[in-house]
Amino acid sequence: MSDYPPFPHDDSFPVQELLVVDYKLLKEGDEEQANILWEAATKFGFWYLKNHEADDFVEPMFKMGRETLALPFEEKMKYWQGNKGGSCGYKAAGATYVDADGSTDISEFINVSKDDAMAYPSIAQRVYPPTVNEFMTGTIRPFIQTCVAENRVLLDVFNDKLGLPKGTLADLHDHTKRCLSESRCIKVPAAPKDTKIALGRHTDVGSISYLTNRLGGLQVQLPGNGGEWKYVKPIEGYFICNIGDSLHILSGGILKSCTHRVLPPPGAQAGYERWSLVYFARPANDVKLEALASQSSLIANATQNADEALFFSGLTAAQWFVRRQTRNRTDQGKDFETILAAGPKKIISAV
Repeated sequence: MSDYPPFPHDDSFPVQELLVVDYKLLKEGDEEQANILWEAATKFGFWYLKNHEADDFVEPMFKMGRETLALPFEEKMKYWQGNKGGSCGYKAAGATYVDADGSTDISEFINVSKDDAMAYPSIAQRVYPPTVNEFMTGTIRPFIQTCVAENRVLLDVFNDKLGLPKGTLADLHDHTKRCLSESRCIKVPAAPKDTKIALGRHTDVGSISYLTNRLGGLQVQLPGNGGEWKYVKPIEGYFICNIGDSLHILSGGILKSCTHRVLPPPGAQAGYERWSLVYFARPANDVKLEALASQSSLIANATQNADEALFFSGLTAAQWFVRRQTRNRTDQGKDFETILAAGPKKIISAV
């Protein structure tokens, strides 16, 4: 991160201050850190996580991403995630709309599922490029294993604060079951000056996201900001964490899943490729995504006048994911051969 210009310090780039949670202390049972985490997750939905244990794998994960996304487009498309609700594999730039004007995203990424990393060399969901497989056992699997362990610590805090029976949230996120948890390495290319949005506004589908940024560009729209977008400044060695829709629903809206987007890097950082690494922790596929009102008086009170369609939809985590994953796709209904023939960054023109 030190190779890049610093994040700009002027009023043109307003920054959202976030609470900082010390993972080492949290893991040791520090009640003050648990309270900070609870405040962040229930008021803002975003926080920094320092002293986490995945930092040693970040640079190797970026190396994997750089080698994979440097492959020819035709080669990457052999591992295309598809447009039927799947996620693991390759996503090309331009696959989603980012605004009402029909602008498309400029980010591409490679997703590796938790299930595949744990099962390798067996195949749980799909095959990956050789540039991914080379890193699978020494980098990707331990990175994901570390994130799974850290996620359990955070879930246990939320479980206790929500007044749920011990182990409830951990059981719903049993890492030995099939799920859609995955790592993602993202490249946003150096963008033309007229590019406004790299990745459109959204909330995350899963439970907790663990993000490492190399440059600014992430913006959040948090409660109490009057709809204003503010940048989240990347801090070396810190995860930027946020609550996703799954925990928002399970908690009856107590844990906040907030809107965010990605712009090209700001100020002097503009003109550089922007790399990000994320681990998305999601519930087991068969978990019914509905508020746990029958198991917690706190959640029961929060859902007395709740939106039934959101908090009691009856959808499983896998069904919810497919619904969200197919939303705003530019390649919806288009076949592989047509998209491949259209070439990179021309997905929307494929007919």
